[in-house]
Amino acid sequence: MHSPFSGASCKLPGAVAAIKRELGANKSEPQLPYPETVNLPFNRISMPEGFLLHPAPQEENYNTEGIWIILKGGNILLQEEGDNFRLPTGTLPDWLLDEVKPLTFASLNGQPVRALSISDDTEPPSGFILEPFNVFQDKLVPDLLSLAGVGKQLLNWQKTSRFCSICNGSLLELPETWGKKCNGCGAEHYPHIHPCAIVVIRRDNQLLMIHKPEWPAGRYSLVAGFLDLGESLEECAIREAMEETGVKIKNVRYVASQAWPFPSQLMVGFVADYASGEVKVDGKEVDDARWFTIGSLPSRLPSQRSIARFLIDSFGSV
Repeated sequence: MHSPFSGASCKLPGAVAAIKRELGANKSEPQLPYPETVNLPFNRISMPEGFLLHPAPQEENYNTEGIWIILKGGNILLQEEGDNFRLPTGTLPDWLLDEVKPLTFASLNGQPVRALSISDDTEPPSGFILEPFNVFQDKLVPDLLSLAGVGKQLLNWQKTSRFCSICNGSLLELPETWGKKCNGCGAEHYPHIHPCAIVVIRRDNQLLMIHKPEWPAGRYSLVAGFLDLGESLEECAIREAMEETGVKIKNVRYVASQAWPFPSQLMVGFVADYASGEVKVDGKEVDDARWFTIGSLPSRLPSQRSIARFLIDSFGSV
């Protein structure tokens, strides 16, 4: 299957290159896996060629051939194919007959794309593996990873939008949209997308990185957090830097954004300069934060598919 990443070229100078020239931090551009920022995984342009998102859930016959996105908790089901793995294909398998109704949300080269969550006590047959969704990029090509992300996000929306948040009435699907309308008060609801700011903070030849208690030992990433009321994304980055590390930052500049279906974020990436302050963490949300010299960054970094890694790779080179 064709991947939009194959042979991609940057036709215009990107935001990353412009900011890095301003910083004067690099003598040569790093070879990034996604040449244009819009090509980050999970963004719409990263879907496979032939992908079509339906404007609303589709009624269809599950005994026809299709592509399946099957989730179990935080895992996705992949099918073994020699030494590789792929999304399952075919008609509705017998072992899924007792599960909830699949959600048909898209087509790929004319084939329906269906998503469903299976119960904790359902065991897939041999020939399948359950891979943690947050690391399965290593076993699935980026375009299918992005396709699965859309299915995951829409399944979450269907699960969390059964009742009206105003009057507790039942929600009914609106035609030709993923929105829903309350059967009681008539209020309309649409898929929720939660914006987050994520920022790479530089001080000379160092990057400021954090570790959270729930992360594996030695894994470090960037300051990030959800947008607050009455706040710009730049202000969010500044506030999160202070809350998580005790450090003031300045010169906050936008770099790129990424759809992030875990379950429904929009990650907005920035680069900023250190202004003042000593590193100090609360020990609860963040249990460690430190300056790492460029060229000696932690060995355990965010996955290549994430905007966090894109920012680190873009601004963590000499």
